[in-house]
Amino acid sequence: MKILSFNIPKPVFLALLTVMGLSSVAFAQEVPRFEIELEAGPVWQTRNDVQIPNDETGTRFSLEELAGGGPWLTGRLYATWNIKPRHGLRLLLAPLSYTETGTFDEAVDFVGETYQPGEPTEATYQFNSWRLSYRYMFRNGERWRWWVGFTAKARDAKVELRQGDITSKDTDVGFVPLLHLAAHWKLADRWRVLFDFDGLAGGPGRAVDLGLKLAYDFDESWSLTAGYRTVEGGADTDEVYNFAWFNSFVVSGIYRF
Repeated sequence: MKILSFNIPKPVFLALLTVMGLSSVAFAQEVPRFEIELEAGPVWQTRNDVQIPNDETGTRFSLEELAGGGPWLTGRLYATWNIKPRHGLRLLLAPLSYTETGTFDEAVDFVGETYQPGEPTEATYQFNSWRLSYRYMFRNGERWRWWVGFTAKARDAKVELRQGDITSKDTDVGFVPLLHLAAHWKLADRWRVLFDFDGLAGGPGRAVDLGLKLAYDFDESWSLTAGYRTVEGGADTDEVYNFAWFNSFVVSGIYRF
């Protein structure tokens, strides 16, 4: 998958920044009732280790080595309902999946089947995340807004291998409670830095979803953002060992009403 790039001449880029800076739109202190955000961008995996079952009958292997590091196109949708100025609900729909073909360097035992080295092997990885967050705005100043809350996360995960007529898979649907943190920092009349975090560590696993983006506010209703997101975590139980780390560069559009 090729990533397109655009080279903007420096004088043109500086002129665009000057034009945007000439317009002054105050950062609205009123909290919008509803907010919709669509985020998308290329994602790479830098780690994805799997062993199922997590005992002597399973082989630990790297999906990153088998399927490659990417990139793949990913996207997510946020819908926020601010019930009151300081109390809100945030829904997140974040699907993630890929299917790639590679070869193993050694025999791999996975969910009751054995996959031979040197043979084309199709790998499918899926980790869909559906979340609902309650958050409380504990600071609403001229330059800073801070939220804290908790997130109910439902995961829909699958790892599947296929080699010729041999195939096996492991699926997992479960619930994970997470801590939620978010912040907006006003840089200038139209510019803000956005931070969001869902995560928790302890017990047999951990989950981290962290985003840092720069936002430009066209007006009180529309914004455009660009930035970085990292998602890391996994579980080490008697049945499953799987830890993965994904990194992405993202852009998003935000509509408030």
